[in-house]
Amino acid sequence: MIDYSEKDGALTFKVQVVPRASRSEIAGEHNGALRVRIAAPPVDGAANEELIRTLSRALGVKRGAIKITSGQASKTKLVRVDDVSQPDLQKLLIKQ
Repeated sequence: MIDYSEKDGALTFKVQVVPRASRSEIAGEHNGALRVRIAAPPVDGAANEELIRTLSRALGVKRGAIKITSGQASKTKLVRVDDVSQPDLQKLLIKQ
């Protein structure tokens, strides 16, 4: 189960990033965080941009609706996504 909080129509949850993967994809749950494999290296914000693109595609929201609120230089990040709810987050785990 992914730990999350919901406030003002936005969902905030932890993401565990695995950079330099062969492809970008949702990889399930790890220690209460959404695990995401990212094809980009963690250089000059490339992995953060790819994370936003990957989450945007998976959740069906615009990239502007996703913000990394903390952990920009860390593998564990706190992400806020506007206009999604808890069932949308759970669907990510079912798809993978």
